[in-house]
Amino acid sequence: MLQVSSVESRFEAFHGSGLTELVGRQEELDFLLRRWRRAASGEGQVVLLAGEPGIGKSRLIAALQERLQIELHTSLRYFCSPQRVDSAFYPIVTQLERAAGFLREHTPEEQLDKLAALLAPASPPQEDQALLAELLSIPFKGRFLPFQLTPRGKKEKTFEALLRQLHGLALQRPVLMLFEDVHWIDPSSRELLDLVVERVQHLPVLLVITFRPEFESIWAGQAHVTMLSLDRLDRREGAALVQQLIGEGTLTSDVVSEIVARTDGVPLFLEELTKAVLEADDRGAKTALSRVSATALAIPATLHASLMARLDRLGSPVKEVAQVSAAIGREFSYELLQAVAQRNSAELDKALHQLVSAELIFRRGMPPDAEYSFKHALVQDAAYSTLLRGARHKLHARIGKALEQLFPELGSIEPELLAHHFTEAGEAEIAISYWLKAGRRAAGRSADEEAVRHLRRGLEMLMMLPHSTQKDQQELEFQLALGTPLAAQHGYGNPLVGAARDRAIALCEKLGDTEHLLPSLYGQYAYCIASGRIPKALEYSQRCQSLAAHTGDRAARLIAHRAMGASLLEMGEFEAAKAQLEQILAIDRIEMDQALSVLYLADPHSSGLAYLALSLWALGYPDQAVAARQKAIKHALDANHANTSGIVGIYAGAQLSVLLGKMADVKNYVENLNAQLGSRVPLWAISCGQILSGWAIGCAERLEDGIALMKHGIHAAEQQVRFHSPHYHSLLAVLQARAGDMQGSLSAIRKATELIADTGEYLWQADVLRIEGELRLLFGASMEAEAILVQALELARKQRGRSFELRVAMSMARLWRDRGKRNEARELLAPIYDWFTEGFDTRDLKEAKALLEELT
Repeated sequence: MLQVSSVESRFEAFHGSGLTELVGRQEELDFLLRRWRRAASGEGQVVLLAGEPGIGKSRLIAALQERLQIELHTSLRYFCSPQRVDSAFYPIVTQLERAAGFLREHTPEEQLDKLAALLAPASPPQEDQALLAELLSIPFKGRFLPFQLTPRGKKEKTFEALLRQLHGLALQRPVLMLFEDVHWIDPSSRELLDLVVERVQHLPVLLVITFRPEFESIWAGQAHVTMLSLDRLDRREGAALVQQLIGEGTLTSDVVSEIVARTDGVPLFLEELTKAVLEADDRGAKTALSRVSATALAIPATLHASLMARLDRLGSPVKEVAQVSAAIGREFSYELLQAVAQRNSAELDKALHQLVSAELIFRRGMPPDAEYSFKHALVQDAAYSTLLRGARHKLHARIGKALEQLFPELGSIEPELLAHHFTEAGEAEIAISYWLKAGRRAAGRSADEEAVRHLRRGLEMLMMLPHSTQKDQQELEFQLALGTPLAAQHGYGNPLVGAARDRAIALCEKLGDTEHLLPSLYGQYAYCIASGRIPKALEYSQRCQSLAAHTGDRAARLIAHRAMGASLLEMGEFEAAKAQLEQILAIDRIEMDQALSVLYLADPHSSGLAYLALSLWALGYPDQAVAARQKAIKHALDANHANTSGIVGIYAGAQLSVLLGKMADVKNYVENLNAQLGSRVPLWAISCGQILSGWAIGCAERLEDGIALMKHGIHAAEQQVRFHSPHYHSLLAVLQARAGDMQGSLSAIRKATELIADTGEYLWQADVLRIEGELRLLFGASMEAEAILVQALELARKQRGRSFELRVAMSMARLWRDRGKRNEARELLAPIYDWFTEGFDTRDLKEAKALLEELT
């Protein structure tokens, strides 16, 4: 993304100096120039340039660049491709490679030197150079330190590096940044472009984004963003364009009028139909055009037909070369075409020369190092559409094999390209292996949407093959690869995640694959926890534990204790949960545990200690809970894993602080998590952070603000996970009651009760009952309230949840006090309070002490 190369524009590079004069776009050009002036003055601007195919978006941009040639600025231009909609960072990578001047013969060391030279003006840190080298798939061992980052963390760091480069260039001189054809943008580049749109408003940058009308943009509506739609040319403008194309030739006014009428103001159609007329055999077609009905003429009536007619007129050898080229892609090299076209050099050169002369394709450089591009995607489509199915299959097979031979590195760098060609060739087994490679590579770059698309394509093909053990083994690889990107895309509790994990377990058991069984079982445990299927989560945890006992493997025991402990905690079995989670403390942390964070969604040491902290609080050991939290935080910092930091920051940090009554700490933990991870904060953690922050804000007497933030967070969180939802709804009920919204309060507490029944998350049941009892008191239903509080007290005692028991006892003691039963109230509360040996600075114990003194 970084600096203009000697020939950085695909449009200009292939067209050279042969651009026609701009017709009918002066108003739009003037608008872009005005936006440029504002941007160059430091007020960054974004222009969304929309228009149908062939309407002249690229031509308008070329005119803008032409007008700015005399001004000192940096020009950056990116192109999206219909063949690369699932290739992560395709427009970014190709622009960097061209700007750096990479050639095939360059060694990795030479490429690194060229990349360093390209980045030098913005003075990037070494980490940025390493990140961009990895983005470009350049080996850099020995030159830079290896990364200790998760795929998502690496992706976010790469975003930051690219944005820093843009900022560095903009500080030196204004930047014209052009992003073309984003209707074909890959999801990862789209993610980056979203950030660029936001950042440029503070930089001297004009960003122009082009796309077709069907593309849905989320950028409109911002103050620095403007939409500019290109309309079709009117008749006068169309006639002017035709006359310009005719040059010194002549067409009658009737013929010109017919061309203008038939092409309906689409510049590309105007150009192509004019050339079709000029190229027609001199048999009176030109003069007859205005006198004969369209259906009777050999002159095409549509753009596609016009392009087909021009290809046909060039003859079979030329048309066949165009067809082969179209199968390769919008852009293609002479080297690859020569390997695939099955023609000698003289025939190939002649055909290419004719296509270039007809301006159906454009050339950069000279054979054998030449590169070509179709004039427009519609030209490529027209050439490709003429291929018969059988010929198409054979052609794609030749292309795939030629790519393997000429560019062996593509198998690891762009496996999706090879997968595409072998899929189109009908060679399923080869295509499937490349789709798997493509999915894994994309997942390794945290290009989750692309990864899922690749893996789905491969699975679809695999399912069409006859049954075999090899097929089962391949399917297992696909299902294992799908789990993580699906979870990142849709949340851990999404049924798609559960289906992938469940299928992986079945395949492991069928194949006797114990190596992959544990991560599959654990993945299904995590899905069940997140989706609110707590009893099922316990079942999968027990299976993890049985497998760990069978293998005796240290890491397996660590994972099993982590899963069992969290499941038991959620079910309200606090002592059993504590016993499991304390086993983690007895298993030493080693360097290899770093890899467990990715394989098992979070670092088991850190996350296990986070849940241990909650277990200890529930059991009545607040100070020990805080100590466990501190250990969890230390391990999380060592792990440097976003999801792990989220678990520790939200559950051991903010949520434990809520339970301890430390409202200021709630805000601090949420803010520290955001500061530590930035845009890497997991979506579920953002939502839960909003919920807990909303509670703290509401407790500070900003009730409406707190309620609004809690509602927003709860809605967002439940799109991802149902974890701890009963607690969140019960806290919301308290704030709503304080605000006087008793109906809303009862609705929230009813929702909390329903969630417990639905999910089996009994961890919060005693507290939810306590809050419901207190709400009944507010309605004057004293007897109902007492019955509910008795039920809550019995449950807390059964669970041995001393902290919950203390809370219920205080609510019951206040009720009896108000009835004049002060002695009974004291006799209920005193033994529970006396049981505690720590945590006397927490809110609950302070309130209990004050209440006992009042009852004395």
